[in-house]
Amino acid sequence: MKLVCSKSKLLSGVQIVSKAVPNKTTMSILECILIDATEGQIKLIANDMELGIETIIEGDIIEKGQVALDAKIFHEIVRKLPDNDVTITTDSSYKTNITCEKAKFNIIGKSGEDFSYLPSIERIDSIIVSQFTLKEVVRQTIFSIADNDNNKLMTGELFEINGDVLKVVSLDGHRISIRKIELKDNYPARKVVVPGKTLNEVSKILSGDADKDVSIFFTGKHIVFEFDNTTVVSRLIEGEYFKIDQMLSSDYETKVSINRKELLECIDRATLLVKEGDKKPIIINITDDVLELKINSTVGSMNEEIDITKQGKDLMIGFNPKFMIDALKVIDDEEIDIYLVNPKAPCFIRDAKEKYIYLILPVNFTTVS
Repeated sequence: MKLVCSKSKLLSGVQIVSKAVPNKTTMSILECILIDATEGQIKLIANDMELGIETIIEGDIIEKGQVALDAKIFHEIVRKLPDNDVTITTDSSYKTNITCEKAKFNIIGKSGEDFSYLPSIERIDSIIVSQFTLKEVVRQTIFSIADNDNNKLMTGELFEINGDVLKVVSLDGHRISIRKIELKDNYPARKVVVPGKTLNEVSKILSGDADKDVSIFFTGKHIVFEFDNTTVVSRLIEGEYFKIDQMLSSDYETKVSINRKELLECIDRATLLVKEGDKKPIIINITDDVLELKINSTVGSMNEEIDITKQGKDLMIGFNPKFMIDALKVIDDEEIDIYLVNPKAPCFIRDAKEKYIYLILPVNFTTVS
């Protein structure tokens, strides 16, 4: 094999597919990136058997062939090459030369025959969204997936399609994040649970361009994202997702309308007094026209008042400040509505059309001094 391409295009491609290289594996071939130049295109592929990424890069194929190269070494070599054209040649024993200007590297490659290509997925059932929309909806929900495998379903996000609406849901047992997106067309009803890791990696690769689309294909066991010259294939998480609708209530005893930025900055200031790992709640005391925010910790105490518009009863309730901050950071509205029932019931932050809903469970603050 012999091919020539620019360092910038090669590096971009390597960085994209590296996201599917496993950190630990007993199969050394999975630690590699496959360069496949057998069919007139330069394809870079990585696959950890759960997530596979393939991207096509521009360049000239002088001699067809393929080779699997250690991903970490290959990435570091390409990253540190001069900004010029890179020539990659491989002989019959997979010894690979990488040259750029006066820099010459010789590394030992592996046969591509043992490499696990991306599974062949029939592309029938699909939806189309803009790159901007997908990147945003992941950013606005991914923080509330669980970060351990105690319940596999909690480590993924529900993608539920109904007609021309895509609903994306994540939860970790303490909070729920829901975003609804209007699609350009009507699609058959479908529910799948996509691993959070997949969505994180896809989100990093997406340009976020509102004028560029992503085609998302579904099968019984896989989801495929196609955009630009990149294909991402991921296994789905099997099992029935939680019955979210049973957890959502439109009943409330207290409704607060408040400036989002003001509340976010106030909670952010309060966390200055919370040591890492310390589970001190913020206490919110709602009375007529004023929300008072208080925190007591081993470091000190703080209280601050924010003007609000209130409907319903006065209420005092405690929350994990991080959960409130995570939700407030990803809402774009200037004014938000918070719905509460009592100190033991979850609060809801949602807009009138319910394009976003954030449910946060309160915490007990009776022991706070």
